Amino acid sequence: MLSPYMSPVERVWFYSLRILCGLILLFLILPVLVIIPLSFNSGSFLVYPLQGFSLHWYQDFFASAEWMRALRNSIIVAPAATALAMVFGTLAAIGLTRGDFPGKPLVMALVISPMVVPVVIIGVASYLFFAPLGLGNSFFSLIVVHAVLGVPFVIITVSATLQGFNHNLVRAAASLGASPLTAFRRVTLPLIAPGVISGALFAFATSFDEVVVTLFLAGPEQATLPRQMFSGIRENLSPTIAAAATLLIVFSVILLLTLEWLRGRSEKLRTTQV
Repeated sequence: MLSPYMSPVERVWFYSLRILCGLILLFLILPVLVIIPLSFNSGSFLVYPLQGFSLHWYQDFFASAEWMRALRNSIIVAPAATALAMVFGTLAAIGLTRGDFPGKPLVMALVISPMVVPVVIIGVASYLFFAPLGLGNSFFSLIVVHAVLGVPFVIITVSATLQGFNHNLVRAAASLGASPLTAFRRVTLPLIAPGVISGALFAFATSFDEVVVTLFLAGPEQATLPRQMFSGIRENLSPTIAAAATLLIVFSVILLLTLEWLRGRSEKLRTTQV
């Protein structure tokens, strides 16, 4: 809120900062705003002005065997990779936050490295590892590498949740006769669930949108939705790609809203513990 006691210089800075933030926001969302209307264009080209309103390209998307196969593959790969990332990421976060041990910073750097290493390097390395095993073009290799890309997100979100975790609750459960597994299942897991689910959503979005690794590890039968979009841009530029992109945008917005809801729930749980 603008204070009535601000000097002229402070007022200029106040409005300039907000204008700059607005321009940056517009720069970030403009590509999204451009692609959505094109998906409803009745014309056969991705150009403005629009020739008319039509749902033809959405019908083409859902009627195409190639697009449906790509969507099916994404629905197979992303949940499987998310499940692996959620399990291993949660266990790693719990282990890394329970006190110090020799080499902890190195271990933390290693498990987070898929986030910072260029994806093309991970793609090449994964292909060189799986190809000699006969798994170069398989769902197995694709799911495993997508899970590796998602693990850092789970570790970060779960570790952040564990920072405010009251370990006295686990000790109280143990004093009442609960085994370590029961204490984890009945006490720890429900309280860190928002962090686990948030990390899982990030891992799901990472897998669902991943194209570089998929180019190295997926054959025609394993092509996911982003890979099919990439191939369409190279071979046959069609407004169907805009329809697919719009569906991905809607899906991403739903994920963001879910993450925001989970963040609020996590804050409430943390306040309750305090």
